[in-house]
Amino acid sequence: MATGFTLSVYPWIYLARFETDNGWTERYIEQPHRSPSEEAAMDRAEFRDLLLKRNTIEGLPVVNLTTQYGFGVFEGLKALPHPDGNLYLFRPDRNANRFNRSMAGLKMPAYPQDMFVDAVKGVGRKNLDLGFAPVYDHAWEKDDFTAGHSMYMRPFTYSEPAIGLGMSSEPWVIIIATLVSSYFRPGSSSAVTTTRIRAVPGGTGWIKCDANYVTPILAKKEAEAAGYMEAIFLDAVEHRYIEEGSSCNIFFYLKNGKLVTPELQDTILPGVTRSSVLTLAQDMGVETEERKIAIDEVMADAKETFVTGTAAGIAHIESVTHRGKTAKFAGGKMGEMTRALLKELKGIQYGTIEDRHAWMVRV
Repeated sequence: MATGFTLSVYPWIYLARFETDNGWTERYIEQPHRSPSEEAAMDRAEFRDLLLKRNTIEGLPVVNLTTQYGFGVFEGLKALPHPDGNLYLFRPDRNANRFNRSMAGLKMPAYPQDMFVDAVKGVGRKNLDLGFAPVYDHAWEKDDFTAGHSMYMRPFTYSEPAIGLGMSSEPWVIIIATLVSSYFRPGSSSAVTTTRIRAVPGGTGWIKCDANYVTPILAKKEAEAAGYMEAIFLDAVEHRYIEEGSSCNIFFYLKNGKLVTPELQDTILPGVTRSSVLTLAQDMGVETEERKIAIDEVMADAKETFVTGTAAGIAHIESVTHRGKTAKFAGGKMGEMTRALLKELKGIQYGTIEDRHAWMVRV
């Protein structure tokens, strides 16, 4: 079973390039591959060599603003298998909008949103036609699709050759696809606050850019080494208000029946799953709030806590530890509200619940 991300990139890759004189040009590239069954039967060394060839794209410079300074942006979205045998993307228009805004935020030529949606559909469809795609499994329904497989799409930018400090004016956009399953490892679902700072006011915290992920990776690995699943970031100014998890937005279901998530500022990434969860909660008649929420309020008044993201979906947090004190939620298990939102979100994504908001787009 696949867990998290893998480097078993599917054969069809999308490549677009912005050139000052010609604007955006695009093409699909079929990388070296055999049939899925033949690849599954390969020995480890042979398969690794094949993947190395598949992950190499012609003509891309080694030394550039992306490889040297992390100057680039990326997205993550899923194409999910449905019982009808087709694959459906979850809200690709929202990813397209964020990708466009992220590129503009780094003063790159913004990638058109309609090109983005058409390209991710094309990558999904072409790989599906080769047999490189997950197939719906009714067994996933038993745990509300927490172990369900999907085709993960990773669109990202790559700059033109450069070695000095500068901005990218003629970037590439590349889209690859791979198989993904559960993001978090089984076991503890506890979290701990970190003294590291993810983003500062006036910075790039609202942009899904490469460089933003260095500090969260360090914080998450430090948390895991201490026996926790997740790290939680506080604000950069007062070190009091919760902002995000290491790579996820975060929610708190309070004892007063309100569902609260930190309000969007320039230090917080506007998550697609975050927005969707707010909508689903409101559909259920739950009062939602987007506002500042202090760690002390969470420790005293939260009865359920969970994180959201494309890879994570909805993942409950059994406890939060802050400065040596621990608050446990819902008896250390997934709470009723978290479970209800998880079932609704995953059911829509995997086609077992009515898509009343028209979020799913067939590849």
